[in-house]
Amino acid sequence: MAHADSVLDHEAMAYAKGLLKPPLEKDSVLAALAAALFAAVSALAFAVAMVMAPPVTTSRLALEPSSGSSEIVSASENN
Repeated sequence: MAHADSVLDHEAMAYAKGLLKPPLEKDSVLAALAAALFAAVSALAFAVAMVMAPPVTTSRLALEPSSGSSEIVSASENN
């Protein structure tokens, strides 16, 4: 004689188990927007700092006269 393994409905039990699981936490869109805004503001701040910073200049020191030459070249004449 054939008999059923269980009297319970398997589909109903799976549905009830699904309802008992804690809900999955979703990522907040606000956090992603805040991070993107922070990145954009800091990139703009660095760009403004690069544009407004004074240019890097180097000046050459006066050249030492060689033993055969008596000519002295100053730093202002080099530029």
